[in-house]
Amino acid sequence: MPIIHLRLLTKGCGGPRGAYFPGDLAISSLGRFQWAPRWACVRKARSVRLDKRGGALAAALAISAAALTACGSDENHRGASSAAISGSAGTVDCGGKSQLTAEGSTAQQNAMALFNQVWGQDCPGKSVAYNPTGSGAGREQFIAGHVDFAGADSPLVADQIGPAAQRCDGNPAWDLPLVFGPIALAYNLPDVPGLVLSSDALAKIFSGKITAWNDPILAALNPGTALPDTQITPIYRTDSSGTTDNVQKFLTVSAPQSWAKGVGTEFQGGVGEGAAKSSGVIQAVRAIPGALGYVEKGFADQAGIPYAQISTGGGVVPLNNDTAGNAVKAAKFVADSNDLVLDLNSMYSTKEPGAYPLVLATYEIVCSKGYPPDAASAIKSFLTAAADNGQTGLSAAGYVPLPDKVKTRLVAAINAMQ
Repeated sequence: MPIIHLRLLTKGCGGPRGAYFPGDLAISSLGRFQWAPRWACVRKARSVRLDKRGGALAAALAISAAALTACGSDENHRGASSAAISGSAGTVDCGGKSQLTAEGSTAQQNAMALFNQVWGQDCPGKSVAYNPTGSGAGREQFIAGHVDFAGADSPLVADQIGPAAQRCDGNPAWDLPLVFGPIALAYNLPDVPGLVLSSDALAKIFSGKITAWNDPILAALNPGTALPDTQITPIYRTDSSGTTDNVQKFLTVSAPQSWAKGVGTEFQGGVGEGAAKSSGVIQAVRAIPGALGYVEKGFADQAGIPYAQISTGGGVVPLNNDTAGNAVKAAKFVADSNDLVLDLNSMYSTKEPGAYPLVLATYEIVCSKGYPPDAASAIKSFLTAAADNGQTGLSAAGYVPLPDKVKTRLVAAINAMQ
């Protein structure tokens, strides 16, 4: 059994900025055992589901609403050729330096904590100091050489590919998907326990064409439900957000007649109330009757906020682990390369029964080569642990584990890093 260090959570910001260390099992003021990674400014205890794996602990984290955020980016096109190979990640090589630094996506914050825990089990003494500042900041810090790798909800944009290669000593940077995250459409209608939306209705709400919950379009989607005449208040992200980017890409693909606002990390709808980070969206939805916002499923579950089902044309689909997993199977790769950028348009437009289409992919951005040897070995070790045993427990934290076709390509890319 591993040694378990106990400490009490406080409201302070213990530890260095962005750093946390696997192996701490905290006891909350209510006497509950809770996993407590030591990153900066964690203000509430995080709940944890503990599973036994090979005599060790595997944590599936659910971050408190005070720590919930998401991040942003745009799309691009590239592809350096490389042949994919099959196989599992295999045994983790524990070489290289003990501490890595990373920054970026807060949507993957829970997953990163789980991956870090698993890596520490596979390679005692190893850990990643992950600073969840958002995808844009993560990409900038990676390009500047301030962190070993970045987390982002979308790949490097076109004008970042060259600078990223310079940071990598003239070698390409790769975008490696490690996890998928379903996006929930959270709402505040206490007398409506079940709500159905379509992409077309959502586009009209977020562009101000539908303004009341009893609108005939919404009534037709919810037969037998008494929708109130309450004003709809769309809640959007004010920060540069990958969640915003993915929602707008979903609307562009699945409701082109009703959404001509475009895509990007800034909200283009022009209506509603803005809130910073996922925590701000949750707080706004809770506070405003009739509010509707978008936030990652794991965070909505932690906050206890209801979220809508989506009518896709193939039926009404609830958001759960199975339906999100069904949709992820439709994701495709942009190119046959180790830069594993995903084309999610087929997922956004799916009409497959039982497939929930509003899901984002979140990446780790790494150098294909050009790292110092001790950093390269450690990064490959961490990614191997994340791609293999790290996928266990993701569902409990609100994520979708990698499907086999993505995992196979990911393993090939990790093995090809130098």
